[in-house]
Parts: sequence; C-alpha cells; structure tokens
Amino acid sequence: MPQNSTHPESLSSIYPLSNSPLPPSGRVALVLGYEGARYHGWQAQNSGVSSVQQTLETALSRVADTSLQVVCAGRTDAGVNATQQVVHFESAPSRSPHSWVMGANHFLPDDIAIQWAGSVCDDFHARYSATSRVYRYVIYNHPVKPAWAHGSITWIHSRLEEHRMHVAAQALLGENDFTSFRGSDCQSHTPFRNVSRISVTRRGELVIVEIEANAFLHHMVRNIVGTLLQVGTGKQSPEWVADVLAAKKRSKAGVTAPANGLYLVKVHYPEQFGLPEIPYGPFFLED
Repeated sequence: MPQNSTHPESLSSIYPLSNSPLPPSGRVALVLGYEGARYHGWQAQNSGVSSVQQTLETALSRVADTSLQVVCAGRTDAGVNATQQVVHFESAPSRSPHSWVMGANHFLPDDIAIQWAGSVCDDFHARYSATSRVYRYVIYNHPVKPAWAHGSITWIHSRLEEHRMHVAAQALLGENDFTSFRGSDCQSHTPFRNVSRISVTRRGELVIVEIEANAFLHHMVRNIVGTLLQVGTGKQSPEWVADVLAAKKRSKAGVTAPANGLYLVKVHYPEQFGLPEIPYGPFFLED
C-alpha cells in the first residue's frame, strides 16, 4: 500500500478556514490541486497558451483587487496533475484564509481548486524551503481501456508484475547521477538527485509508483516509470534498472511515460512553517 503519512483527523487542521484577516503586506501560502489535462504545464507562457499559474494568478488578483504573482514548489509539465502544489505570494491587501480559498475558487475553473491558505513568515519560500517532494504515478492495469478518468490515469493493457517493478526500483535509492532519466530539455545545473523512497504497489486494477526525492529533473519520474514498465511487462530483468542508472545515457532507459498518470502529491517543509497535513491523494486512492 502506498505510504500516506496523514490520517482523516488531520483535516481538522485546515477546516473550517478562519475568517480572521491575515496580516497586511504579508506572505501568504496556498495548497492547491489541479487536473493538468487542459493546461500547457504550470508555468505561465509568453505565447498565451493556458497555464495553471496564469489561471491561478488571475483568480487571486480578482480577490485582492490588485495584480498578484505566485511562486510554486515545483513546475509541473503539460498534462501533469497535482493534489498538493504549494505556492506563496506577497499580499498588500488583508484577506482571511476563508476569503482567499473560497473567493479564488469562485473564479477558478473546475479543474483547479485551492484547499488551504495561511500566513507564513518571510523566511518561507515555496520552492527553496521544501525538503522533499512526493510524486505518485497511477496506472490502470486492465486488458480493456477505462471509460473514465482519461486525463487522470495511464492505461496499460499488458499485465504488470508490480513486485518485480518494486524490486527493480530500489536500485534508484540514494543520491545518484540520474542522467539516464533526465529529459532533453532539462535546465538543471546538476543531474544528481537524492531519492529517499520509492515503491510500486497494486490496489486492484491500479498500479501506483510512489517516489520521494529532494528534487526532480525534467521528466525524471515519467522516465523512471517508463523504465520500470519494461520490467513489469517482463521485457527486462529487475537488475537492468541498475545498469540503466549506471550508464548515464538517456538512450539506455525506457520511453517517457504519459503525463496524465502523474501527480505531485506532497511537498514537505520543516514543521516551523506550519503548513497543514493533508492526505496525499488523488482521492480515489485514499482509504
């Protein structure tokens, strides 16, 4: 079963939302979720194509009656989903957590929703204060394609041996050079990342790959999943993944898995910042 560090009672820490105004001219943090199918990724684009960032900033600016810009914990690619993206912004007007959440959600489309808002200290930074990120990749493993959730899961018709995939994935633990799993457009100055946890589990017809690391390279999770699928379908042995990692060549790994099965489900921060504990999601994976 995929790890979930939260329990239902943790929701009491975010609901109900306070109606007391936050300090004026302060830093505000938000936790939000979105379905990425209709968006060209998180980051606002000069070309004018739809992005999650631009859509969120437009809604927040209407609540604030002034233009606002947000900083996120991690920029997701086109088609990628999130259950717990974290952002911060500077707000001159004073609004309550309830007003930020309910007000902005009123102006947001149905596939983006803010879950929590709160005041944070000036030392908090959505990206640089994060200690780790957790992604889940959700696969519907069934001979027949699903009639639902096309933008929220990836369909693999061949039977997957999740135990083989899990064993193979353990070769990726620790700090390593992930060049073999790095997208060609990656702009990171270093290919090194530290993977602290990775698992592959099954819930009925769903196979879930869950991975936690200090940070991720461009397409890193999707390339890891594409590689593990080669093991899961029996085309490669579990030991092959270690060889792919050691090769430091993108051409040695599997193809990039589709974006629609990928979710950013948690961003961890030091407790001092007071961000809430929320079940990872997506909701159909929660007990």
